[in-house]
Amino acid sequence: MNPLPIVMALFRRNRATVLLFVCLVTIAVALGIAVSAQERALRQGSARAADRFDLIVGAPGSQTELLMNIVYLQPSAIELLKPEVLARLLAEPKTDLVAPIGYGDSVDGFSVVGTTAEFVAHLSGALGEGRLFETETEAVVGAASPFRLGQTIEPVHGHGEGGLGALEGGDHDEHDGVTHHVDLTIVGRMAATGTPWDAAIIVPVEQVWHVHGLPTGHPPGEERIGPPFDPAHLPGVPAVVVKPDTVAAAYGLRSAYRTQDSTAFFPAEVLVQLYAVLGDVRSVLDVMALTTRLLVVAAIMAGLMALIQLQRERFAVLRALGAPRAYIFLVVWTGITAMVAAGAILGLGLGYAVAQVLSAAISQQSGIAISASIGRSELILAGVLVLLGGLVALAPAALVHNRSVVDVLRG
Repeated sequence: MNPLPIVMALFRRNRATVLLFVCLVTIAVALGIAVSAQERALRQGSARAADRFDLIVGAPGSQTELLMNIVYLQPSAIELLKPEVLARLLAEPKTDLVAPIGYGDSVDGFSVVGTTAEFVAHLSGALGEGRLFETETEAVVGAASPFRLGQTIEPVHGHGEGGLGALEGGDHDEHDGVTHHVDLTIVGRMAATGTPWDAAIIVPVEQVWHVHGLPTGHPPGEERIGPPFDPAHLPGVPAVVVKPDTVAAAYGLRSAYRTQDSTAFFPAEVLVQLYAVLGDVRSVLDVMALTTRLLVVAAIMAGLMALIQLQRERFAVLRALGAPRAYIFLVVWTGITAMVAAGAILGLGLGYAVAQVLSAAISQQSGIAISASIGRSELILAGVLVLLGGLVALAPAALVHNRSVVDVLRG
């Protein structure tokens, strides 16, 4: 006999109770799905953002702080890499690219970052619009920047906390917010990179050095920008991004520049440490989600036992009409499992929607392209809950199965 007609009839008669149980399961599943999908999306997005920063070299100190400064453009006051170390890096033969990074200014809250045209091309590939900068007064903006080609902008000193310190090796001071009285003309726009650099304003590093009264890497009076730089006229820089020509060269350079005067690291090294912290946070959230699911299961069990008591007369009628005990067992088990399965499916959808909203908010705040998706782990999570629901359903189904018609009518 097919139990579905009886199950559907019971669902229609107890709509409110069934909806309550389904909603409880939906929320429990959605919480776990959102945490799992968002955590994976954050890992993938942050890793992609660091892909083109092969090796970062800076002054001794916090590698995490350097990573946040250079890759994710979160300016703070850090020590500067000595000019002689920069000169050594620029002379390294086993490199395809050595790009000094300088920052400390902003325009309407958007970071102004100084580097070389070669690094812009490395980061963006082909530009989305226009061309690379060719003089100190030209700039290239990121794909998400609100500034348009041909627009003239004027940078100001500092960018929130620590903007000045990034250039001068100290904390921000009373000069923060003061304009440099230098006009920059936007001549190009990068293709989207999925990194915070999409909102940046990139200028020749000489421009950043010049407006802060530092040597520009070239003899006085020389207006040329870009490498080769003159070692006698180099200032200190917050960091240098290096692209070694081989994997062996990458490890060799990392080892060579881990000295008293500098630190060198692959972004992935620091990200692994950050992911470990993120994993600890996820463990706490997983415990919370598991607790929620256990409470939901307990609530469903209590509610279902009460619901079955209310339906005992109908089950007695079915038995009196000749329905075997196995059929009653199947009706109860199918009904409970169907509610859990419906909640799990809805929870997958709700959890995905919540993860997408969180991803959009994090992307807007951080500039990192993050997109959550449902993967195998989320499907397994939902499947395990359905399996658990099926196992839990055995108890009330067995309870009804083992009771005689007389016992059912007596309650």
